[in-house]
Amino acid sequence: MTIQWYSTTKDKAWELRNVDHGQAERANLTVTEVTAQEVRHFGGCFNELGFEALSKLPQEKQDQLMYDLFHPEGDHKFTMCRLPIGASDYAMEWYSLNEVENDFSMEHFSIERDKKFLIPYIKKALVQNPDLKCFASPWSPPTWMKSPKAYNYGTLRWEEDILHAYALYFVKFIQAYEKEGIIIDHIHVQNEVVADQKFPSCVWSGEQLKVFIRDYLGPAFEKYKIKTGIWLGTINAPEPLDELIHKKTSDYDVYANLVLSDPEAYKYIQGVGYQWAGKYALQRTVQSYPELNYSQTENECGDGKNSWDYARYVFNLYHHYFSNGVNNYFYWNMILEPNGESTWGWKQNSMLTIDPVKQEYKPNPEYYVMKHFSHVIQPGAKRLMLTGPWTGNALAFVNPDGEIVVIISNPFQDTRPLHLMIENRPYQFELKAESFNTIVYKGL
Repeated sequence: MTIQWYSTTKDKAWELRNVDHGQAERANLTVTEVTAQEVRHFGGCFNELGFEALSKLPQEKQDQLMYDLFHPEGDHKFTMCRLPIGASDYAMEWYSLNEVENDFSMEHFSIERDKKFLIPYIKKALVQNPDLKCFASPWSPPTWMKSPKAYNYGTLRWEEDILHAYALYFVKFIQAYEKEGIIIDHIHVQNEVVADQKFPSCVWSGEQLKVFIRDYLGPAFEKYKIKTGIWLGTINAPEPLDELIHKKTSDYDVYANLVLSDPEAYKYIQGVGYQWAGKYALQRTVQSYPELNYSQTENECGDGKNSWDYARYVFNLYHHYFSNGVNNYFYWNMILEPNGESTWGWKQNSMLTIDPVKQEYKPNPEYYVMKHFSHVIQPGAKRLMLTGPWTGNALAFVNPDGEIVVIISNPFQDTRPLHLMIENRPYQFELKAESFNTIVYKGL
C-alpha cells in the first residue's frame, strides 16, 4: 500500500508532501465504495490564436509544451479536445467553410484555411497522443444561411433548402477532417445557443434544435453513413433568475427537456454539452436522462489576468460539474499570448502563456487546477461518493487499476486538518491555506 500527496498553493505548485499514516481524531472525510458516473476525457480547445502563439516558440519548446499537454506520460494526458467548425471568437479573423451564396449542394465547401492553422495544431497533438479524439461545434453558420447576413448575431434562416444544406455542411466537415487523419468523435449543433454576441454566434431555440436534429441532421448522418455522434449543445442557459426578472425562457425545460423528450430527436442524441450558465440546468438533465453522456464543454475563461483567485473559482467549477454528473471536462484556450486578447478585444485566461519576445512559456494557476485532475484520473475511472464535512470541497475517483484519487481544496486562509478514511484506514493531512490537493492511494 502506498499513498502520494501533491499540493499546490499560490507560491508553490505540485509539491510532493509527506503523509501521516495514523490519526486519533474522527474522520472528517470518508471515501465510500458507492460509485457514480464514469469519467472519460479531459482536454482543451484548438483555436487559431493558440496556434499562432505556439508558433512563436522554438521547435524544441513547442514539442515540450505539447508533450506536457498531450503525451500519456506528460502533465495532463489529454485524450479529447474541441475545435470550431469555422471561426470561433479566438480565430484570427471571421470565416466559414463555405461562403459561396446558395451553394446548397456544398460543392464549394473547403477546409483549406484550417490546413494553415487548426489542422497543424491538432497534428502536433496527435504526435504526442495518436489516440487523441476531437469534437466540434460551429460558432456561426455561413453568413448566407443567416438572418441578418453576418457572422455575429442573428439566427439560421428557417427554410427547407437552408436546413438541408446546413446538415450537409456538418457531413462535409466530418468527411474532410477524416481525410486529414482527424476523427471527429461527436459534434454539437451550436456553440452557446443563447449567445447573441458581437463575435461569431447564432441563436437557437429549443424547438429549432429539436427539429434540426430530428428532421435534418440525424437523417443526413444516416444517409451518408456518418458514425460521428450528435450531442445536444453547447447549452449556456439559464442565467440565474432569467425567467423571473427578464421574462426569458431559457431553462432546462425549454432546451434539454424539450429536445430529449421528443423520441424521434432523442434517438439521434448521444450526450449533452453544458457551459457557463448551463451549469444551472445540468443537475436536472442528468437526473432525467442518466443514460446519456455529459460534458462541461468550456471552462469559464476569466479576464486574461490568470489570477490565483480565479483559479480557486475554477476549482469550484470542476467540483460542481463532476458532482452533478459530467463524464468529461474541457478547458477553453490552452495557449495564448500575454493578456489573452482576442481579435475583437476580449481578454481571457489560458493554461499556458507564451511570451513571443523571450520565446518562453509559463504555466498559469489554472494549469495546475487541471493537472490535479487530469494527471491522475484515468479514462474509465468512476466517481466515488464521499461523506463528512469536507465533501463540499472534495471529489474522489477510483481508477480502472484500483487506485483511489481524492482531490480537495482548502478554501480557508489558514491551515486546516484533513482526517481522511480510505478503505477503513485513517490518514492525516495538514492542508495549507488556499491550496489544491491531490491524494493518490494504492491499496494492497
